Amino acid sequence: MTTITKAHAVVEITGKILPEYETVLTREALQFVALLHKKFNKRREELLSARQVRQRKIEAGELPTFLESTAHIRQSEWKVGNIPADLLDRQVEITGPTDRKMVINALNSGAKVFMADFEDANSPTWTNMVEGQINLYKAIRREIDYTAENGKNYALKEKVAVLFARPRGWHLLEKHVLVDGEAVSGSIFDFALYFYHNVHELTKRGSGPYYYLPKMESHLEARLWNDIFVEAQMQLGIPQGTIKSTVLIETILAAFEMDEILFELREHIVALNAGRWDYIFSVIKKFRNNPNFLLPDRGQVTMTVPFMRSYAKLLVKTCHKRGAFAMGGMSAFIPSRKDEEINKGAFSKVQSDKDLESTTGFDGTWVAHPDLVPVAAEIFAKVLGGKPNQVEKQLPEVEVTAAQLLDTTIEGGQITEAGFRANINVAILYIASWLQGAGAAALHNLMEDAATAEISRAQIWQWLHLPNVKTAEGTAITTEYYNSIFAEEVAKIKETVGGEENFKTQRYARAASIFDHLVKSPNFEQFLTLPAYNVLDLKN
Repeated sequence: MTTITKAHAVVEITGKILPEYETVLTREALQFVALLHKKFNKRREELLSARQVRQRKIEAGELPTFLESTAHIRQSEWKVGNIPADLLDRQVEITGPTDRKMVINALNSGAKVFMADFEDANSPTWTNMVEGQINLYKAIRREIDYTAENGKNYALKEKVAVLFARPRGWHLLEKHVLVDGEAVSGSIFDFALYFYHNVHELTKRGSGPYYYLPKMESHLEARLWNDIFVEAQMQLGIPQGTIKSTVLIETILAAFEMDEILFELREHIVALNAGRWDYIFSVIKKFRNNPNFLLPDRGQVTMTVPFMRSYAKLLVKTCHKRGAFAMGGMSAFIPSRKDEEINKGAFSKVQSDKDLESTTGFDGTWVAHPDLVPVAAEIFAKVLGGKPNQVEKQLPEVEVTAAQLLDTTIEGGQITEAGFRANINVAILYIASWLQGAGAAALHNLMEDAATAEISRAQIWQWLHLPNVKTAEGTAITTEYYNSIFAEEVAKIKETVGGEENFKTQRYARAASIFDHLVKSPNFEQFLTLPAYNVLDLKN
């Protein structure tokens, strides 16, 4: 345990300290973390409590709508602040965790932006969080390289993607760092370390401290981020507005407050992003006890269904009206290096997805794999015709109502036994991967992260707890039915991973236990990563 003491805070690090960690875990940087935590953590906790108050109102039958109290913001004319030159063209962005090889490959991928993820594509082991910060520190200074076991060396090319960092959501803590005995906010820890160490170097190189902000549910949460940005810049003597962010609209409640979120962050924001997977999870979570919001198999909830289409159009219209960019979401399909038929299917689905985004008016999009960068780039280049973006596309014909955002009707949608089994299988495999320290997992030719695993477990919970839910095959979804399918899927996983011993030592048994508890519990856990984080550092 290392203790760093100054007049205003005692910072304790309970995680291991390797010599290289001193690159980012400096006394001054940790005091900067402590300062922000002490000043803003109470508001963070109050906003998390407000989420629960809002949830109880939804449980009582109140449906979200556009806020009357902020109508003047939606109805008045204003624009976001200046957009830096290196953020004017974001046609293709690649995302992934912050391990050294991924950072190098993503920066070299040909994408315009790399979002280095401390959140959903990351397992927040202490090693991952600290070494991820070190990797970004070195990448910014072009001091990073990597040699694989086969001797292959990886180094940065001359031209690399613009770097964004995504800190953890407001709900997560960093349990290995205590400020006056209190676990620090994961959001503040991730933001502050990256900002403190890199703001001067980034601006010197003609870029800046750029962030993706996840999981917000209201404009008041955006206001908190803005106040943290203001304070951080003031403390380090950085001009206000140097920090720029892109907010992921990945909760159903935030969809009703897009104008307000842009307004709160107007000097520090350049775009909104359609975070589709968390958005679907949010719809299930918020309305889990309402049979009118019963969704079919995950694979049938596409960007073409009514509520997702309305969400995408509203996001584009709102952003362009305010001079901000609209970023498309992640297509989870990934190519195979071994199977050409899988590749054809993946490329075809990605092309259809990106065609829809580009023609809707999005200014850029996400991919999960370097091989998909040229696929998406070609589609957007064709629509944009040499322009870096299409913010001039204002969509005056689009009018999205609250009812349309909440219209989860999906024609022909079904809950199938295959979909039921797939949710169990994917969730267990992903949770096991997460517990092993890998937050992005290629499963069944899809890139799964915490958001897609959340959909899987939330759907099982909803199907199991709502009354009279049946599969398309006519079987009632009961506890007995679930127990039977669960046991069969666990047996398949045991066989796949090589038997009982591997099932235990490689964290699959723990993952299955976590999943089983989550879906059977009468109380819906807000995020599966909360109970999983409690056992992340255990052996089995």
